[in-house]
Amino acid sequence: MTDRHLVVGAGPVGRHVAELLAARGSEVVVATRSGTETGIEGVTHLRLDASDADALSAAAEGASVLYNCANPADYTTWATFWPPLAAAFVTAAEHSGAVYAITGNLYPYGPVEGPMHEGLPDAATDRKGVLRGGMWADAKALHDAGRIRTVEVRGSDYMGRGVGANGHVTRQMPGALKGKRAWVVGRKDQPHTYTDVLDTARLLIAAAGDDSAHGRVWHVPSNPPRTQEQAITEVLASVGRPAVGVSAIPAPIFAVTSRFVPLVRELRELSYQWTAPYVLDDSAARAHFGIEPTPWDEVCRRSAEE
Repeated sequence: MTDRHLVVGAGPVGRHVAELLAARGSEVVVATRSGTETGIEGVTHLRLDASDADALSAAAEGASVLYNCANPADYTTWATFWPPLAAAFVTAAEHSGAVYAITGNLYPYGPVEGPMHEGLPDAATDRKGVLRGGMWADAKALHDAGRIRTVEVRGSDYMGRGVGANGHVTRQMPGALKGKRAWVVGRKDQPHTYTDVLDTARLLIAAAGDDSAHGRVWHVPSNPPRTQEQAITEVLASVGRPAVGVSAIPAPIFAVTSRFVPLVRELRELSYQWTAPYVLDDSAARAHFGIEPTPWDEVCRRSAEE
């Protein structure tokens, strides 16, 4: 096996994966549609349409791991963005023999009672949950048939460096750091797990390199849950800033706005995540890999210092 790694996507997870791999001396190629330079020393950059199965297969030739760290910039385009890309990834994994390491999320479970663990079925009925669950089911079926090797890691809502407007807490920071009130989706007082993108990258690399971990989902080690109000307050405190008021967007306003704003409509479909406890059970990954989450104070500082 080579120590060559193809990372598709240069968002916060992809960048952290590339940085960690480069730091240990691996050969790393980061592929994006634009070919944007990441500034990571020792990393090669490739301009690539990863939905082109032939092009992705050629790029993955000789790689030990193919990392799916892609994410559409527009949250409303998943239905057109993911199917061709997911199909290209499994084709490239089969043709190249590289381990297919998938950055997943918790959407496939749908609403659940109690902490989410890897033994739960992918029972979502919303469009995004069904789509992401189907992507894993397709990859898992090929793994079980002996045609590819794959693994998926799932974290909760992201915090940490580079998350910015893509995170429910971090998107509040530009205003909150100026003393402005934060307005959050759902309820501000329900426990919610947050996952650092660095820990997602750490687990993705570890799971890809462990043959005994393949063929299943793993949950990213994450800190104990916080309410949205607690998380926002603690991020501010980590950089010496005072707390701000935190209010929930009134449900009627959220409902009316969703009729006219596509992004709000997408968020409303997943609002169950913010109206009741949304807690991740990460005990399996902690036990198997010996990975602990980044200390919460550090997660908060990394989230504030965008």
